[in-house]
Amino acid sequence: MKEIKGTIATPKGFLADAVHAQLKYKNLDLGVILSEVPAAIAGVFTTNKVCAAPVLLDRKIIQKGSAQAIICNSAIANAVTGKQGFENALKTQQLVAEKFQLKQDEVAVCSTGVIGVQLPMEKIATGITKLSKAGQAEYFAQAILTTDTKTKTINLEGEIGGKKVNMAGVCKGSGMIHPNMATMLAFITTDANIAQPLLQKTLTQLIETTFNQITVDGDTSTNDTVLVMANGQAKNKEILEGSSDYLLFKAMLGKVCQDLAQKIAADGEGATKLIEVTVNGAPDDLAARMIAKKIVGSSLVKTAIFGSDPNWGRIISSIGQVATFEVSDIQLKLQDELVLYHSTPVTFDSVFLSEKLKEQKINIVADLNSGTGTGQAWGCDLTYKYVEINALYTS
Repeated sequence: MKEIKGTIATPKGFLADAVHAQLKYKNLDLGVILSEVPAAIAGVFTTNKVCAAPVLLDRKIIQKGSAQAIICNSAIANAVTGKQGFENALKTQQLVAEKFQLKQDEVAVCSTGVIGVQLPMEKIATGITKLSKAGQAEYFAQAILTTDTKTKTINLEGEIGGKKVNMAGVCKGSGMIHPNMATMLAFITTDANIAQPLLQKTLTQLIETTFNQITVDGDTSTNDTVLVMANGQAKNKEILEGSSDYLLFKAMLGKVCQDLAQKIAADGEGATKLIEVTVNGAPDDLAARMIAKKIVGSSLVKTAIFGSDPNWGRIISSIGQVATFEVSDIQLKLQDELVLYHSTPVTFDSVFLSEKLKEQKINIVADLNSGTGTGQAWGCDLTYKYVEINALYTS
């Protein structure tokens, strides 16, 4: 497989568009993804018990297993909006179905933005009328943004069963990011031919090592959603579990999920650095992932990274807080510089390491020497700007 230039509509049989529906002052805020034929759809959603109306609606669509459209608005989350909020989600679904002559239960609905505000349905309705099958697909990535500073996309091309298969991903997320599957939304399209149950199983597995391993501020949103649509238009033979075709498909989907997850972490609100934590030598992979996520989510670690301070004691403290096994033989590296060996401090050039910690990507590698488990997690530094953004978010 290889990375290529493209949009969310690059896979065969997909279209996309976006408009300014005046939910925001001036930027694009309403986008749609369309499949020319019904597609298998898989999804994973927030574990927050207070989940948004669109999440409740989309869970039903995933149970049904097929869809032909995804509509997404930014600026307003349609969460904690009661019965009216759910009716507004249904109305949005209906309007899209009528506009593009689809079955209503084939339209997934997503929202992101401020919680506790009703959608202005007149603006939504007007915006939907402006959406077009002949629209600008590249605009979709812009329309779903809130406090993000940049669009986040990836396109892959591979050969499966002798056919060229494309896969595209787009996401948004900057704050309120601590998924456990403001909001994390990710949409993936592919023209691969794969049955919905296997697509769902594969996505659920991959979420654990990608989107569920990022954290910006430790908060899980009411709206977190990852949706994958596969419409089969590449005309490859159906992908079966365990086959070589399946291994390639899973690798493609895994790369898309990990790339998007890292881009969300790097674009955390106010962030200046991406932090990647790798934990080796844990009793199992689950323990390794849990420890990695604890480290990258620690406010003390995040602020030390912001200040380019090689304060490795904060990392060790994070490990000890969540480890359920004896950790007495730790090796720790910051930016490939050894700072701890056999749980004993190593002399290092703190000025030199501080300079290396000014780089945009920070690598922390901990070897616990307690097994063969490995795991990674991604996050960002904690800056003055994060406080400023979130102190003034609704004002």
